[in-house]
Amino acid sequence: MLYVRFPLSLRNVADLLHERGIEISHETVRFWWNRFGPLFAAEIRKNRVGRTRSCTNWQWHLDEVFVKINGETHYLWRAVDHEGEVLESYVTKRRDRKAALKFLKKIMKRYGQPEAVVTDKLRSYGAAMKVIGNASRQDTGRWRNNRAENSHLPFRRREHAMLRFRRMQSLQKFASVHASIYNHFNQQRHLYSRDNFKLNRTTALSEWKQLCSALVRAIYGYLRLVRISLTAQPAHLTY
Repeated sequence: MLYVRFPLSLRNVADLLHERGIEISHETVRFWWNRFGPLFAAEIRKNRVGRTRSCTNWQWHLDEVFVKINGETHYLWRAVDHEGEVLESYVTKRRDRKAALKFLKKIMKRYGQPEAVVTDKLRSYGAAMKVIGNASRQDTGRWRNNRAENSHLPFRRREHAMLRFRRMQSLQKFASVHASIYNHFNQQRHLYSRDNFKLNRTTALSEWKQLCSALVRAIYGYLRLVRISLTAQPAHLTY
């Protein structure tokens, strides 16, 4: 959680764990987040999809941002709802109609249809929405898409700490994991009183601990079964 949620490097996380009495290398941190990060993100997303689909006045904000991978420009597409929750992140090499159409179909397959879609004036959005048939729901008003623009800021800070990405697959994996964990802990401080904010933050941390314990038990049980199956000697073999 430290590596994904906060703008820390692998060695920063290793140093923090060393202060807590846990001696590991930075490569262990890399292995942990690559192996278990998608599992935690999938569980968080599964619990939140049903709640987001139940919104009646649901509005999406779509935007794309430039990301350099080995000196080559890629595009990170991001969808955010009217409350600032990141719905989907998708990486492509182009930002044409084909890429926008694939991005929109991916979101709608998971979340359904929104009431309105706010975008910038990139023509790829309009062309893709004409193909889908909801071009009348598009809104390109000035400053209307600030929510999507602001949603890039946590990722940009995280990208700077990681010294950029080297592969397109790594960018896609981290963007998805980072979005799920960011949604879980983003409590929108400006919308609540201090007491409600503290309550929501405590609840989010409690749910995270429950999720960690459940996944750890499942992983431990699976590894135990694998170990038993590997150590069990087949009956038909004789030595």
